[in-house]
Amino acid sequence: MPLFSVIVPFLNEAEVIAPTLESIRTQTCADWEAIFVDDGSQDGTAQMVAAAAAADSRIRLIRHPGRGPSAARNAAAVVATGTYLSFCDADDIWAPERLAELAAAFAQSDADGLYGQIGFFRQTPADSRTVSTVHDAPLTVPVLLAENPVCTMSNLTVGRHAFLAAGGLDTGVVHNEDLEFLVRFVGKGACIRSVDSLQVWYRASPTGLSSDLPAMRAGRENALRTARRFGYAPDPSAEAAYLRYLARRALRIDSGAFDPARFTLQGLRCSARGFLFPLCRGGMTALAAFAAPVLPRRTRHFLFSN
Repeated sequence: MPLFSVIVPFLNEAEVIAPTLESIRTQTCADWEAIFVDDGSQDGTAQMVAAAAAADSRIRLIRHPGRGPSAARNAAAVVATGTYLSFCDADDIWAPERLAELAAAFAQSDADGLYGQIGFFRQTPADSRTVSTVHDAPLTVPVLLAENPVCTMSNLTVGRHAFLAAGGLDTGVVHNEDLEFLVRFVGKGACIRSVDSLQVWYRASPTGLSSDLPAMRAGRENALRTARRFGYAPDPSAEAAYLRYLARRALRIDSGAFDPARFTLQGLRCSARGFLFPLCRGGMTALAAFAAPVLPRRTRHFLFSN
């Protein structure tokens, strides 16, 4: 059995999946299988994956049309044989040492799950100017409800048995399904630790699911309902930190001149301290958000798109 089962759901990703495939295929740790799940593509993506599978026996293609990415990931988890499930979205790119670093970290810790740093890009990883931060301590529900440092399923690796025992992803959740799972996973006692290295490049698409910021905020309500089952509720500072996250993402994807300022004002009303501190993060976000409406679109794009 392989150490890692890499799970990649896809739907019409022919324009972006090639570098994703290559970043998995060229991992320095070769102890993996990759399960690509077709959610009903009609643009040739499945044919590209099939060709990759014909050339590399570690790659598999399965069909799970029309049921959404969470159901696709769950279906792959059921047929996976690896000790760990490592998720990747079809438009993101892994650093070549990712799986090797995860293997070493799992061998040296009691973690049920691991995540690392993320670089945000538009066209190629070389464009990335922003890198996420990680927490030194294991993740807690309050941390997740504030500013989830895992950020994306592409940055999450968990034990297969632990994932299945937790019930997998909620297939009824479209936005923030990763947050709902993490809250439930940690709430049931799982330990998620960080690896302090850049492991994933995340494609900040202005048209992807994560670009629909109001829907993301609404989807967070599912995670809050799950958190309440474990006795947790966000305090004003945590809500402010989440609104800061939305403001930063609005700046990053250039969602509009006024969206960042709107999220910033909402966050400041919840908790000025929770939004602004640390100043290197909150203060700079507020300055950028209020400057965005008076800057030309091309300037905003250059300053904040990554």
